[in-house]
Amino acid sequence: MTTARATARARATATTAVGNLPYLVGALVVGLLLFYVLGFDEGATSLFGNTMVVHEFVHDARHVLGFPCH
Repeated sequence: MTTARATARARATATTAVGNLPYLVGALVVGLLLFYVLGFDEGATSLFGNTMVVHEFVHDARHVLGFPCH
């Protein structure tokens, strides 16, 4: 169904690899941090101090993804 009003359309814009680099680096850093928290944060070398809260929170996901944790 169309209306008499003009609708705004998204225009494609050309981007370069250099222009996308900050987003790629940011996504990589966030991904690696999540990978560490989910896979390797077991309390001994925790980013969050000497606590097992994060380990217990992601315990089942750790096993589903194949990380040993005991």
